[in-house]
Amino acid sequence: MNQIYQKLEKKFGKYAVPHLTYVLIGCYVVGYLLQTALPTVAQYMCLDTYAILHGEIWRLITWVVIPPSRLNLFTVIMLFFYLSIGTSLERAWGDFRYNLYLFGGMLISVIAAFAGYVIFLAAGFPGPIIGAWTGNQAFSTYYICMSLLLAYAATFPDAVVLLMFVFPVPMKYLGIIYGAFIAYDVITLIRAAGNGGNFLLFWLNVIAVLASLLNFAVFFLSSRQKFHLTKEQKKRQQEFRRSVRQAGGAQGRTAAGASSQGRAQGKAQGQTGKVTPVKPYRHRCTVCGRTDLSDPDMEFRYCSKCSGAHEYCSEHLYTHVHIRSDQETDSARENTDRSGVFKE
Repeated sequence: MNQIYQKLEKKFGKYAVPHLTYVLIGCYVVGYLLQTALPTVAQYMCLDTYAILHGEIWRLITWVVIPPSRLNLFTVIMLFFYLSIGTSLERAWGDFRYNLYLFGGMLISVIAAFAGYVIFLAAGFPGPIIGAWTGNQAFSTYYICMSLLLAYAATFPDAVVLLMFVFPVPMKYLGIIYGAFIAYDVITLIRAAGNGGNFLLFWLNVIAVLASLLNFAVFFLSSRQKFHLTKEQKKRQQEFRRSVRQAGGAQGRTAAGASSQGRAQGKAQGQTGKVTPVKPYRHRCTVCGRTDLSDPDMEFRYCSKCSGAHEYCSEHLYTHVHIRSDQETDSARENTDRSGVFKE
């Protein structure tokens, strides 16, 4: 699946929107301004499936502008929070993959809205009621923002945020808390839908929640958090590897000459010449021991949380145990055999 992402970026990467998080927050700002100036404008912008099928196709785009909650101090804080995690994901994934995640979530939500409309229309509910419920109650960007937070928690599980600006909480626990909130919302909606009558329309809210989670599940189960570089980064990486190989070849020839000269001198003096080994690689994973020579397509990154300069491949960058001190560094080195494979 990762190869499919790379092929898609090769073909459509030039159309990726840079700084998409700023665009999304900017849409929310426009939405708040419109709600303040024209309080009734939201009813002409929401994802009303009935209205869309009757010619109001602009709703396919304008529903993104409608903010997920009312404007207050907590909302402002959350907007800055989503701006921070969104830009971090954009830097880690690259513009195209981040675009694919957000736009993919929006597309899945639109498809789910029309699927729900068809299901409940076949069940005998009036089309205008279904469309109004879809646009005003069920589908919004709220759960898309929630999936963005889950994506950040899955990508940076050890990152720490200050809850209420006081309590430090690792993102993996915050992601679990948000997942529990989503599960609670689903259970509450199902119980409300079980009351019968028009409350069955609460199933549209359940469909909206599951659609946002589907985007999260598909993206991470398929990509498995592998890093992806832009075309410029790939070009610089290839040039760097080429220069390293050329330098390594020159050093190898120099070492071979020094080896033969040392052996000749050793024979003359009755001693064995010693040759300083040359490291043939530039990048090496501290956990699995893979290098840029053994796996040229693998990406390597240094971990800022480990003590010292420790490099990891993209598969172990967020799953390794952080090395905190010199003693732990020595322990990690002792657990690494000569072949470079880390022993659990």
